[in-house]
Amino acid sequence: MTTQSHQSGHTGPHSAAFFRLEGTLVTRPTLAAAAWLAGNAQGLGERLARLGNVALAAPVALRGDLSTGVTTSRLTWMGLRGMSEDRITVLAEEYVEEFLAGELLEVGMRLVAEARRQGRRVVLISDNIDLVAGPLADRVEADDVICNRLEIRKGKATGRLEDPVIGGNVAGQWARDFAKEHGLDLDQSYAYGASAADSLLLSAIGWPCAVNPDRQLRRIARDHQWPVVEGKDRS
Repeated sequence: MTTQSHQSGHTGPHSAAFFRLEGTLVTRPTLAAAAWLAGNAQGLGERLARLGNVALAAPVALRGDLSTGVTTSRLTWMGLRGMSEDRITVLAEEYVEEFLAGELLEVGMRLVAEARRQGRRVVLISDNIDLVAGPLADRVEADDVICNRLEIRKGKATGRLEDPVIGGNVAGQWARDFAKEHGLDLDQSYAYGASAADSLLLSAIGWPCAVNPDRQLRRIARDHQWPVVEGKDRS
């Protein structure tokens, strides 16, 4: 896991706006990034083998079990085992430029801009790796990004993530830890999520909001009387 600050000397306000990157700002899931990186390994045989490893995570992710967030994150990146750090870095840059940078959701960008105008610290939470989530945080001018980092040994990925691992269902704990570390008041902070796995993040924050929610989160939002914001247009 890595926490990156995107503003040098930033002292930060006493409240924050936490955004689950996947769903509120981009529509492509983390699994798509891992599959694309693995699918662009050198050599057909190597690509097929890596994609097979990534595919192991798909049934777990599709099941939507809230208890499998960290497990899914670990499985997702196994397909990058043995790839050089340099190649992963180049491919991640290509992936962001080709598939994500031009498809940022207008509704999410609007909410980020509103949080910035109100003086809140903008924090992205993602189970993607820093090589993907970091550039997107720069794009939206977020203050910080909490995301995963690949374990690298002798210049090559081991297929594992550095501990502690970010998973969809534990984002609420990372928000609490981040708030404690930076002196933020969660009761006065906002959180934005899009899937049922984000419900624990939203529950941890004083002002939760569901953005383009899936069916489960829509039901949870209705039960808790959380506001719901819709909007699929790209910025």
